[in-house]
Amino acid sequence: MSLDHAAQKPHDRLAESLADEMAAVNVLIRERMASEHAPRIPEVTAHLVEAGGKRLRPMMTLAAAKMCGYDGPYHVHLAATVEFIHTATLLHDDVVDESEQRRGRPTANLLWDNTSSVLVGDYLFARSFQLMTETGSLDVLRILSNAAATIAEGEVLQLTAAQDLATTEAIYLQVVRGKTAALFSAAMEVGGVIAGRDAAMVRALYEYGDALGIGFQIVDDLLDYAGTDATGKNIGDDFRERKLTLPVIKAVALADTDERAFWVRTIEKGRQEDGDLDTALAILAKHGTLDATRIEAVEWTEKAKASLAPLPDHPIKDMLIDLADYVVARVK
Repeated sequence: MSLDHAAQKPHDRLAESLADEMAAVNVLIRERMASEHAPRIPEVTAHLVEAGGKRLRPMMTLAAAKMCGYDGPYHVHLAATVEFIHTATLLHDDVVDESEQRRGRPTANLLWDNTSSVLVGDYLFARSFQLMTETGSLDVLRILSNAAATIAEGEVLQLTAAQDLATTEAIYLQVVRGKTAALFSAAMEVGGVIAGRDAAMVRALYEYGDALGIGFQIVDDLLDYAGTDATGKNIGDDFRERKLTLPVIKAVALADTDERAFWVRTIEKGRQEDGDLDTALAILAKHGTLDATRIEAVEWTEKAKASLAPLPDHPIKDMLIDLADYVVARVK
């Protein structure tokens, strides 16, 4: 990767600055995903963990701890914990969504079966709790266990909200806070807690993760309608899967009678025909909901950047500010 290219991607610079710590996290992950009695556990876990991915969440824990002056060793445990929680949710999500591809490879449920994916996900959740208890911090245990519960709650809420045209922006935000932002905010927060920083600084870290996570998910949902091949998104997947995301929620709120009938047929009832995606894109363009969604994502990333103000000057702080800008730069 060229330096110019890397300079455009703050997560790459963050990864470079945390390379030693991430190497230690990867060693710990491999150690703890082992199983003496059930070899399928490391097989399934390795398929997903070693498929790549940006490892953004564990890096956020390491970044927060380093920015707060912590020199170890438990930030490595917490970063591995965060990655295990994330991997467990991915295994479960792919079963729920009946997905066939993740990070450019066949999903675990496709290669093995749904049962293996669910049970290995459960194992990783259990492993994550073992890891977090090793820090000896009840605050850490409280933060990460709350996050795990919030993630599960968000996924269940999405089951009922995703295809219901009565879903409001407030409910969408609640889903996003659960399925994405909860782990971002917890990953940042525990970095400050393990470093022993005061409540104001820990709160700032939490607020950065929360706002960044919301902005990140809004952009992800926007890319489903406004992305390009370069973003790695298949345009219209959310539409085909009848997921009610922010661009559509905004369009439904502004819909005339014919448009509402279109959304009822395609999203609520799932009766989709050739050309429906083009019609959906035309309705979104007519009401300007893609632009409105992008503006909302920018507002959240600006909030993320502002929340870092109480933290001391540090090269990692600058990278986290750049990361927030990069999240929305993915979509023009």
